[in-house]
Parts: sequence; structure tokens; C-alpha cells
Amino acid sequence: MAGLTTENLAKARETVALYPQARSALIPLCHLAQSQEGWLTPEAIVQIAELVGVSAAEVKGTASFYDMLHTEPVGKYLVGVCTNIACMLGGAYELLEHAENRLGVRCGQTTPDGKFTLEEMECLAGCDGTPCVAVNYRFFLGLDNGSFDRLVDDLDSGKLEAQVPAHGTLSRVPRQGGLRTDGQEVLAERAASDQAIAARKAAAEKAAAEAAEAAENSEKKS
Repeated sequence: MAGLTTENLAKARETVALYPQARSALIPLCHLAQSQEGWLTPEAIVQIAELVGVSAAEVKGTASFYDMLHTEPVGKYLVGVCTNIACMLGGAYELLEHAENRLGVRCGQTTPDGKFTLEEMECLAGCDGTPCVAVNYRFFLGLDNGSFDRLVDDLDSGKLEAQVPAHGTLSRVPRQGGLRTDGQEVLAERAASDQAIAARKAAAEKAAAEAAEAAENSEKKS
């Protein structure tokens, strides 16, 4: 297992710099790390935690909340069959059974060669072309057993690599540039915000101290 490559570590630092608070980059960094290995390795989780200033447990806890982030290995191609109401009526359960037989695995399992992971998905918003199948979050509509088999063959042969990148690559167009505001202006606004927060905190502490003193004086008088 590995952490971020030198190139991705540089991208991670650039990403963190886009946000006023480093921890706001947590999920984007998870996507970046996942695009490298297909899942969030323990080493990558530790690196992300260090980059955004939180604990590794918080990174893993956040990542495990989202279905599109994985803290365990998955196949190169994550094949999801939608079984929500529209797809169910369109034969999704029958297609899912066929997919299990075709790939030789059950839902939630990965083929021995590490190429395919099969899962059942909730609504993929492809209700006009049921049943809907997602492969690495790229959608294929209106599949039947035959077209599903052809899809698997095309993925297996590499024919669709330009259309379906390896799992974890949710965006193929990296963000260019930072905030569309002058950097000095951003720094000034952050400083003003920090001062305002500090002033509010000081005022609250002063009010609490005055209230405590008033209560103590009241008790003494009584």
C-alpha cells in the first residue's frame, strides 16, 4: 500500500491552498487520493489528515459516510446496478442476477483478478433508460443481459478506457487556478474575520465573567 505520489502530494497542497480553512479540502483530497489507488489507503488517510490539520480517524470517519469514497480495496471497475423502483420494474433484479453469474461474484464482492467489483445501487437518475448501470460513475442505460455482457467484454479488453477511467477518478478535468480574487484581498478578509471572531470571544468571556461576579455579589448580599 502507498500514500500519495510526489505529483499528487503537490496537487494536494495546491488544493488545500484554494480554501480559507485547510480542513475544507478534506473531501477533495479524498477524491484525489482515491483517483491514485482506487481507494483510500491507510497511508493516504494519514497524509490527508496531516495536510488539513485533523486526525486520521476524522478523515476515515468522513470518508466512510460517503458511498463514492472507499476505505477498502475495490476493483478497477466498480459496476453498480440500480434496483430502485423504475429500474426494478424494468428488470433490474433479473439483470443483477445475470451480472452475478456473468462476473462469478455476489454483490459487494470483487472478481479474483481484481478487475470488477459488483454492487447494488440506489437511484442513479437514469429512469428514462431502465435498467441503469453505472461503471465508475459513468452511466449505461437500458441494458439487458446481452448488452451487459458486451459492456463487460469491452471493459475487460480496454476498449472503453477513454470513456471509463479507473475507479476513483470522478473528474477528468483538474481545477485550474485558485480563487478568482486577489490573494492579498483574501488574506485581508481572513485577518478581519479572525479579529472579529477573537473580539466576539473576548466579549463573551467578559460578559460571562461579569455575570459570575454579579451572581457572587448577589449571594454575598443575601
